[in-house]
Amino acid sequence: MFSNVQLMTSAQARDRVQLLLKIARMYYEDHMLQSEIAARVGYSRPSVSRMLKEAEDQGLVSVTIRDPLERLQNLENELIGRFNLHYARVSEPPSGCTGYDVVPRSAASLLVEHTRPDSLVTVSNGNAVAYTVREVPLQNWGKTNVAQMIGSLSPNNPMTDSPEICRMLAQRLGGNYTSLPVPMILSSKTIAKAMLKEKQIADTLTLGGHADVAVVGVGSVEDGRSGHIFHDYENADLVREVTARKAVGHICGHHIDAQGNHIRTSLCERTISIDFDRLKRIPLVIGVAWGHQKVPGILACLRAGLISALATDRETAEGILELDDRQTGGRKRQ
Repeated sequence: MFSNVQLMTSAQARDRVQLLLKIARMYYEDHMLQSEIAARVGYSRPSVSRMLKEAEDQGLVSVTIRDPLERLQNLENELIGRFNLHYARVSEPPSGCTGYDVVPRSAASLLVEHTRPDSLVTVSNGNAVAYTVREVPLQNWGKTNVAQMIGSLSPNNPMTDSPEICRMLAQRLGGNYTSLPVPMILSSKTIAKAMLKEKQIADTLTLGGHADVAVVGVGSVEDGRSGHIFHDYENADLVREVTARKAVGHICGHHIDAQGNHIRTSLCERTISIDFDRLKRIPLVIGVAWGHQKVPGILACLRAGLISALATDRETAEGILELDDRQTGGRKRQ
């Protein structure tokens, strides 16, 4: 805050500088009121005000105004430019709050801003998507349709499930919804193959794959564990498999490596979800995710073009850019 000044030649001048510095520190560093400073140093409040102005004029004090929104906009622009995104929304949680308090609202705004009243929307599952849907302002878009893109979780799973998310979003938008009445992961690939031939299931997945907008979460993989969505299907063999194949995250039930490539696991042929490659062809895929543990998975999705818009918080955005710099040696992306 304080800059050097030219050496004063008189004791009086040096004393004056010390007084100005003392008052400036009390005001700018200790955040004391001018009236409190006046009582402390024995001057009037107007005199203190004049001395603060004098300290600024002499270069003893440099006041810099920083706009936190400008910093967030810089992060958004960096994410958009580096990963060729359509949009990015980076939020700063207030003190004592988390991403849950701000990111879903930003994601909901993105959805409403870039969805037409006759759009086809598709959604995955998970808490981030559920919180986003709850933040969507009520609309009267009777021609919208919300399609489920992934099967239901286990009945024992406490997370808000895809059918409920699908129904909630349709209610918020004022439109209709198309559900997918089948578990996310079936007991065998034979049953899964048969289910995929059922007309309602096949039609719903096809509908979701032709959506105008998708809202998806990004899951993390830590020590081979894939989080709540896979909790009821995960065993020691799957953990070893995911670890060996270097999975860093998952999206819509599909595990991915650090470059966003699809990792085929023993669950793949039992999973009912939108086709991995089809996800990339949806015009706008809004990824909603935050938290340090999700940084590798989000980065992988960005690299592979699996999401075309991102809603996250400041800490996560900075983590994504820092990890990308470390892994690429700071090279500019083409």
